Amino acid sequence: MGFVKTKEEISRIQEIIKAPRFVNAEMLQIEFLTTPETIQNLLPPGLEPTEEPLMVAMVGRWQSNCVADYDGGALYVAARHGDIEATYVLAMHMSTDAAIIYGREVLGEPKKYAEMDIRKRGNRMSGWLGKDGVRLIEIEADLHTDLGPAQETGANFNVKALPATDGNGLEHDAVLTLAEFNLDLSVNREGTGSLILRGTPQDPFDEIEVVSVNRATYVEGDLIASARSLATIPAEDFLPYFYARAYDWSLLDTEEVLSAS
Repeated sequence: MGFVKTKEEISRIQEIIKAPRFVNAEMLQIEFLTTPETIQNLLPPGLEPTEEPLMVAMVGRWQSNCVADYDGGALYVAARHGDIEATYVLAMHMSTDAAIIYGREVLGEPKKYAEMDIRKRGNRMSGWLGKDGVRLIEIEADLHTDLGPAQETGANFNVKALPATDGNGLEHDAVLTLAEFNLDLSVNREGTGSLILRGTPQDPFDEIEVVSVNRATYVEGDLIASARSLATIPAEDFLPYFYARAYDWSLLDTEEVLSAS
């Protein structure tokens, strides 16, 4: 039965989860500096700021062996846990339910639904991430430097947590996770760019101060991922960050509207 998996099916699913592959990826991103106070406020317990108050805005599209084709975008915060430096996924929006559910349930990524577009005009590129009619991220880039094919690595911090069934806090302590990536880049360009962040009550990207924009990059290629748990965070300490990474469900109350009608 499709509703109950066999041992063979479970084994196949787990092998994919252990080492998911993402191919023919396109990622346009821009690095920027914000204020140290912003970084301190955004990072949950278990993570510390790095030397520079660095953030990254990204839009992209991917094919995969685990969630099919999808596109989306994200905001990342440079952070440290012990001697590990990576980027904390502050916000991540994707275009399909499979990509959203996989990222949330396996890694603890704060995924929501949104739309994305990337346009190329020679060395110039533009991209945006939009939700509910608002372009949350807009990137313009002049990618004048060709760095050539490359092998690179990357890593993201996330936090897995579940709301309590009775509505009071979290079901368990949160888990800090680390996703690590090996990237095989066939296209690797960098240059200058500009960034606009806009916000909504559910996605307050506009609250992040952009002090200065560093470099813009565009890559195409394949990547293999793996992930592991690093530490636990007490439920009460992570709760304020959890509700910000999910939805403020109080803003989705339509009871008064229904009563008025």
